[in-house]
Amino acid sequence: MRPALHQPTGPAHTRIYAYGAARGEKIVPNDDLVGPIDSSDEWIRQRTGIVTRTRANAETTAIELSTDAAAEAIARSGVDPADIDAVIVATISNPKQTPSVSAIVADRVGANPAAAYDVNAACAGFAYAVAQADALIRGGAAHYAVVVGAEKLSDVVDPTDRSISFLLGDGAGAVVIGPSDYAGIGPTIWGSDGSKSDAVGMNHTLVEFRDGLAPWPTLRQEGPTVFRWAVWEMVKVARQALEAAGVEASDLAAFVPHQANMRIIDEFAKQLGLPESVVIARDIETTGNTSAASIPLATHRLLEEHPEVSGGLALQIGFGAGLVFGAQVIVLP
Repeated sequence: MRPALHQPTGPAHTRIYAYGAARGEKIVPNDDLVGPIDSSDEWIRQRTGIVTRTRANAETTAIELSTDAAAEAIARSGVDPADIDAVIVATISNPKQTPSVSAIVADRVGANPAAAYDVNAACAGFAYAVAQADALIRGGAAHYAVVVGAEKLSDVVDPTDRSISFLLGDGAGAVVIGPSDYAGIGPTIWGSDGSKSDAVGMNHTLVEFRDGLAPWPTLRQEGPTVFRWAVWEMVKVARQALEAAGVEASDLAAFVPHQANMRIIDEFAKQLGLPESVVIARDIETTGNTSAASIPLATHRLLEEHPEVSGGLALQIGFGAGLVFGAQVIVLP
């Protein structure tokens, strides 16, 4: 007779306890970037809504940004770092192929020997990592989790590239997730479309760079392709996330899309038919596009500027390189 295995089960519900944030130390205005791309401050503002972006000093890596953001989230959550048994960092900016950013962060914030791993899902990374932390806790594989979205994109920018160079910033946003007596994280709608992988991503490989066959790899994108995909296809995903959570757009207190482009955010809100009562995160204006970090950074700022939304529902959706996407409705702490 086969021995009966034990399979863990966890709490019925989870929620986000608190947010933390860390932005690059330097504030970079448009005028500092327009020369190499033969552009202007006005052109960048009109096309993207960006006035400034934050970028990190040369010695600051995604590890330092992640650590600072995670430390703030833990302090605000009231959870003992020793009780955190999972750390997930969503990033494409690990300065080394290995070890993971997450393992180093877990040690630095006092969560050692927590399970730790990185998620590479670009701009959807934070939504992916939230989904995984929620599942790990409800499945009994973890009790408390730290989720971080962190990027130092200034390391992979070609200042002469008009398609994306002026968009990108550096920063990290983090949350602590744990058990809850109410549903605080709705079902995640996620997926990918690798057939469009050339639309946004790295232009070369590290092997090509090593062998002298290509310059240092940098991020590139096909702007019109990404814009159309984000606006028309991702609105469908956002609606699915609302439906899966059992709520309507009018039930939302806030909308936190990936901070890719202000025009995309505005069109997104229009297509969703969001009422004026919904606060829309627009952190891109002063932080820039920070890929996996953009949703938690934008939410952190939104909660500071609009404390009245605390306890309300927020729809968050990430989309980008891959092409990958992820969306869920959450309860704001």
